[in-house]
Amino acid sequence: MTTNNKKKGKTKEKGKKKDQRSQTTSPKKYSFQDNATGTVLAILAEKPDRQLHATQFHRKFGAKDLFSKAAIEALLEQLALQKLITKVGPLTFQALGQGDPAFVVGRVDYVNPEYLFVIPEAGSSGETNRDIWVHRRHAANVLDGDTVKVLVHKFRKDSRPEGEIVEVVKRARTDFVGRIEIGNRHAFVVPDKRKMYHDIFVSLRDLNGAEHGEKVLVTITEWESSDKNPIGKVTKVLGKSGEHETEMHSIMAEYDLPYEFPAEVLQAAELINEAITPAEVAKRRDLRGVPTLTIDPEDAQDFDDALSLRQLENGNWEVGIHIADVTHYVLPGSILEQEALRRATSVYLVDRCVPMLPEKLSNRLCSLRPHEDKLTFSAIFEMTERGKLVSEWFGRTVIHSQRRFSYEEAQQVLTTGQGDYVVELNWLNRVAKLLQKSRVKKGAILFETTEVKFKLDANKKPIAIVPKVRQDAHKLIEEFMLLANKQVAEFVFNLRKSKPKNTMVYRIHDAPDPEKIQNFANFAKLFGYTIKVDEKAISTSLNELAIQSEGKPEQGVLQQLAIRAMSKAKYTTDPTGHFGLAFDHYSHFTSPIRRYPDMMAHRLLQHYLDGGEPVDKLPYDERCKHSSEMEKRAAEAERASIKYKQVELMQDLKMAGALKNRSLPGVVTGVTEWGIFVEVTETRCEGMVRLTDLQGDRYEFDEKKYCLVGRRYGRTFRFGDPVKVRIKSTDLEKRTIDLFMDED
Repeated sequence: MTTNNKKKGKTKEKGKKKDQRSQTTSPKKYSFQDNATGTVLAILAEKPDRQLHATQFHRKFGAKDLFSKAAIEALLEQLALQKLITKVGPLTFQALGQGDPAFVVGRVDYVNPEYLFVIPEAGSSGETNRDIWVHRRHAANVLDGDTVKVLVHKFRKDSRPEGEIVEVVKRARTDFVGRIEIGNRHAFVVPDKRKMYHDIFVSLRDLNGAEHGEKVLVTITEWESSDKNPIGKVTKVLGKSGEHETEMHSIMAEYDLPYEFPAEVLQAAELINEAITPAEVAKRRDLRGVPTLTIDPEDAQDFDDALSLRQLENGNWEVGIHIADVTHYVLPGSILEQEALRRATSVYLVDRCVPMLPEKLSNRLCSLRPHEDKLTFSAIFEMTERGKLVSEWFGRTVIHSQRRFSYEEAQQVLTTGQGDYVVELNWLNRVAKLLQKSRVKKGAILFETTEVKFKLDANKKPIAIVPKVRQDAHKLIEEFMLLANKQVAEFVFNLRKSKPKNTMVYRIHDAPDPEKIQNFANFAKLFGYTIKVDEKAISTSLNELAIQSEGKPEQGVLQQLAIRAMSKAKYTTDPTGHFGLAFDHYSHFTSPIRRYPDMMAHRLLQHYLDGGEPVDKLPYDERCKHSSEMEKRAAEAERASIKYKQVELMQDLKMAGALKNRSLPGVVTGVTEWGIFVEVTETRCEGMVRLTDLQGDRYEFDEKKYCLVGRRYGRTFRFGDPVKVRIKSTDLEKRTIDLFMDED
């Protein structure tokens, strides 16, 4: 009995304490009936710097029915209009006099269907320059890449700011590529774009002739905030899903890149006079008698650069870098000029080049084909036997190439010491190596990524993937193109001593972000490598890493991550230098057939050679920004086409039984919280082993050590680890390969 009484007493005491706790922590109750205005003001005054959503007022007033909730929301809106409280967002309010709400303008990165980040624009107002986390329920009807205004409503020291999107400032795009699915009453387009998480509703009257399962281009025409899916109409039928031409055109459309020339542009190209008149030759430096050659890929259709070489009487050498004079044919303001600017770059997919200029220009008039007179813009240098620069000359020329080499043919001459132009090629190769050595000494970074190319059959089906091998012949051309680009930029920059300096289009590359390079250094340390993060020592440190990791499993991963840690190169009129090349000034002068910035550089250089004054920077800044964006899109389209063909190859091999029960060696190329990316060594194709498919343990992502760790047995998977995998499945539409880990 005594024991029971004690227990009852303890229970009673516990209940008493519990009652006291509930009294202390229970939310304060309010009545909406009496002095509702004063009550709202009192609620906000409790924490004047806090922003409250209408749903929080619902709870505080105990409103449960729709009528009561609507009355509260109407009151809040009225008080905001009367400027008694501050409205900071949709149904979000704050006490008056607390300053401007924390609005930030930025770009949407829609990470997955559940949430997104808003990346603030430079100079955006607000209280943060960190990425803002937004849950999908606060994302309204935004799409990846949109520019939006976001209300930041949570700031925490140990976490990202959180927010709510209140306005779409600018749509990134309204056109999407996808597969159309047609039902009895309506249709939907399932977009190809990975970060597009909404199917697009299409009325049957807006199909534009599309049939079920075809790839189409659809334009979003409306999307009310209350609608789950956007509404659109089919603007173009691309073809049957899965066919090669359809998929290549789909990739171009997905990245909003043109793959056909308007009829009027083609007509303008055809009207260009091909004749090189004596009057035109008289305006130029005639170099047709100088030994001249081109070195390009075996399957190249356009040859936009040539090299000439001859020894001078004083023993020095005159080397000429000759570039197709595109701006002689493409005049400012012409329809050809407008189209070149719109495209800004040629696009290289797995099986084709989608040119910036019509074929008559890119493959005929401006292609430095052998045994033809050609109009060129040249950089001519007098150099010593050891490659020291003695003098330079820039101007318009006419040349005649005597020999077209493929890279393989030129390499054969360098390797054997026999063949056409053996003296010239050996001199160029030797000096190229000296130029590279000089660049490295000054801080240039020599990281290289392994590129791949496909062997395709007659139906454009991939039958093999082979790595592109860079040999001396490739590096020879590269070094002399770098020399021309560098000297042109320095010439224009130094031509005018006083301010304002001459406007020029530069290719710049900033020093890496200290935080990114420190993160990479921490990662490299896990493999036993030391990276010095001081800006002056980074390049030397990275070059040492490239040498030390050569041939090791982690080589590819380390070089890829090092490149990601670097800043992105871009076009601008600001001469801030090129960190990766260790050049104070650098431009793009050598490929006007395929890059619009090179056309701008040609025009500006000629303007200053003619004694012109500095031109207005603003139009060039805008064109530089556009060119940088188009270059990025072109690179993404190229990667998408490679990925598509990689998945197609693995799918074909799997269906043919070539991969049945095969264990495939690979290397871990990425580790995330949802799985492991593995590159299959044999085919260079990358797939994913999802976390749910990792057997034998429960794995967790260790963000600091960049690895997955088994909770029970401690097994780890990290970048560079050699593994064995099997093919689980392939998805051509999503361009994904799923893998199983092979534990045998």
